Amino acid sequence: MLQVSQSSSEAAKRFIGFVNASPTPFHAVHNASIRLEASGFKKIREADDWEKTLQPRGKYYFTRNQSSLVAFTIPPNWRPGAGLSIVATHVDSPNLRVRPISKREKIRVPPGIWHSWLDRDLSLAGRVVVTQQDGTFQSKLIKVDRPLLRIPTLAIHLSWTESTNDNLKFNQETEFVPILGLVAETLNKTSKDDRGNHHPALLSVIANELSVSSEEIHDFELHLYDTQPSVLGGVNNEFMFSPRMDNQVCSFCASSNFNLLEGNVNCIALFNHEEIGSVSTSGAESSLIPSLLQRLSPTPALHSAVLSSRPNAKQKYASDAIGSFIVKKLVERKGGKVQEACGSTLGLRTVDVGNAMLSMHSIRETAGSHDVQNAIDLFTSLFEGFAELDKTLTVD
Repeated sequence: MLQVSQSSSEAAKRFIGFVNASPTPFHAVHNASIRLEASGFKKIREADDWEKTLQPRGKYYFTRNQSSLVAFTIPPNWRPGAGLSIVATHVDSPNLRVRPISKREKIRVPPGIWHSWLDRDLSLAGRVVVTQQDGTFQSKLIKVDRPLLRIPTLAIHLSWTESTNDNLKFNQETEFVPILGLVAETLNKTSKDDRGNHHPALLSVIANELSVSSEEIHDFELHLYDTQPSVLGGVNNEFMFSPRMDNQVCSFCASSNFNLLEGNVNCIALFNHEEIGSVSTSGAESSLIPSLLQRLSPTPALHSAVLSSRPNAKQKYASDAIGSFIVKKLVERKGGKVQEACGSTLGLRTVDVGNAMLSMHSIRETAGSHDVQNAIDLFTSLFEGFAELDKTLTVD
């Protein structure tokens, strides 16, 4: 029977704390930032003059739109044109969102295993733009820690047919609408908080959570999430039962033990919007990585590589023996094994990797608890050993 090691168990527990605190990409980026700052990373801004900021042995990170993050370390003998080792992940997952006009419009349904959202205790999280006391505006994170909504199924004796349990189907426009409260007269009544787009009841919940008045709320992006916490499970705690493991697992692992200052410029990139195309300003097809490469390596960077946990939404894979060989060697150095690896066309040598998972894109996914430490070890081995390993490999 599988026994989970102490280090694997501790890594899984740390991940569960991270994912429970990160119901949205905004929260994931915020919590990753806190972990990086605790490890000595300094926040910089894309608009800063990096030439006056970056120093050898420095550790830096920046965010874009609160929903993507790039962090990197500078080796002691760094010079422009040096190699880069990058771990690229994404922090978004399929979910439901409150529409900009939630009072009148039906909810938008992106790709996902949506029947798993039925009959779940759901709540709201995201970001809200509010007025500050000095008259300026700020985007604040919100996470309502109690069940607010539910998408109920119809009683079986009202919907049963001989194929009901064999072929579950429902109308996503009329039968997949979260319920916030009872009595339309109450929810629709006119009040000082009724500004047309959203119910006063919803605005009141947001205002109470942020300790502001409804009038101070100007806009928001709210995601629905399952209030059931992530947990370890299985007879020996060999599983994790959790939402958003695609792909907060790799995002958490990339930002763990990320301190190495030798070899290449080491970098992690946590992207947004992989699940809907990656083409936003915070997605993998944005200017985030090209801009970083240009500012750090204006000349072509030799001995560079990317470990990608599928940030390329168009799935442009270019699997080759070289990339697979390098990953397998790096994994072997940590005493692990790899089943298969494939590459993608990002302009640098790129290998696509990821942990095994069941029920991907369900509201409750299943993965191996020991795989968290395995991923941490793989990413660490890239930062520790890729530059030297690549020098021993002759290709052209």
